Amino acid sequence: MRERDEPEVVGRRVQRLRAQRGLTQRQLAEPAYTPAYISTLEAGRVRASDEALRHIADRLGVTFEELAVGRPAHLATGLRLRLTEAQRLLADGRAEEAAVQYGLVRAEAEAHGLGCEQAAALLGLGECALETGALSKAREFFERAEEQLDGQTLPMRVPAVRGRAVAHYLAGELRYAVYLLESTLDELNRGGLHDPDALLLLYASVIGPYMDMGAHARAAQAAEFALALAPRAGDPALIARMHRSVARTLLAEGRIAEADASLAKAAELYAQLRLRTELANCHWMRGYVYAQNGELDRAEEELRQAHTMLARTRAALYRSQAAVELADVLHRRGRSEEAAELLQGVLGDFSSERGAVHAAAAHRLLGIIAEDARDTEAAEEHYVRALSLLERAGAAGDLADLCRLLGDLLRRTGRTEAALDAYRTGLGHRTAPGTTTLGPAPAQPPLWPVPPSPVPPPL
Repeated sequence: MRERDEPEVVGRRVQRLRAQRGLTQRQLAEPAYTPAYISTLEAGRVRASDEALRHIADRLGVTFEELAVGRPAHLATGLRLRLTEAQRLLADGRAEEAAVQYGLVRAEAEAHGLGCEQAAALLGLGECALETGALSKAREFFERAEEQLDGQTLPMRVPAVRGRAVAHYLAGELRYAVYLLESTLDELNRGGLHDPDALLLLYASVIGPYMDMGAHARAAQAAEFALALAPRAGDPALIARMHRSVARTLLAEGRIAEADASLAKAAELYAQLRLRTELANCHWMRGYVYAQNGELDRAEEELRQAHTMLARTRAALYRSQAAVELADVLHRRGRSEEAAELLQGVLGDFSSERGAVHAAAAHRLLGIIAEDARDTEAAEEHYVRALSLLERAGAAGDLADLCRLLGDLLRRTGRTEAALDAYRTGLGHRTAPGTTTLGPAPAQPPLWPVPPSPVPPPL
């Protein structure tokens, strides 16, 4: 909470409010104080005690805070209501409108020294920036939110840390994203700060980077912990997000039916919560599951639905990522020209700093399509660009596969030594995928018994 304003500021405020109400200094002072005291206070020559300010506030019909720091009555409550409205706009896929609302709340909260409301607005602005793909802005907002929450407990700071990690992850900085999430998990678990919502948020968020780095064992462990935490978490949005992330691990383990079931649960929760972007991401991941299981017609249907929904929410980066998955399905269904056109249309949305892993996937697929068309020069160019993006991101599993494709192309064009170099590079990444850049796994949470799933209350 902000300290009281300087005496001269408080004095001018008392004088203004007294004049507005048509009170004399004697009427304001009695019976506890003298008119001379009120005159001295209004001139800013005395620092009133809390007891005196409470007496004056009562006589003026205002709150103590309004008199001491100029904060209008019920301001904090009003700001929290506006934060809720901004959250609803963001959940409805209207990120730009939500950002305007969050920005107004942030400015007003800062002006009146409302730190918690200011931090909540900064977190909201960060989420809006993630939604629209403005990753550098997102990092900045989350960093400021974390600074604003300095001194608060770690569980309260977790959403800001998680936001920073996701921004780095989407920018292709997988190792740093994992470092942020793992170190926070370790601090929570070793310190006995077993907040279920905070732990679930972190474990669900680390699954994606683990998978892209090829650290499937850690992803599976994180998924198990997340599933154990889910019945204890109070936020259904977190549970839905967890089910979507866990599905990736289940898929990697070949547990197709369980992955689909997890995604169906997430989709149901998101539909109830009207979180359209996340619901679109569920359709995206279901499409991915179907594609990996060879059900290409169902995969295309799900991915097209995801792409359309994300276009409506103007979530540019997520929409482009879904387009890459859709293009892969189109290519596998023999519609390579349509796939290439879709990929060329979204490449501009990616860079080495923004969606690097999916940018690499787009170049990889364009390389395969070029090879099919016997355009080896274009294929090699796409493979090399993909390799550069994946090396920066540290996506070990994808790197190994790409090195094989590049090595095969080089061998077929008579460049045997270059092909061997590519194969050796791929083998280096295949040897221990995802483990060479990761330290010890974070401390484990308590292994609580998992209670039966309760019937959720109506939303």
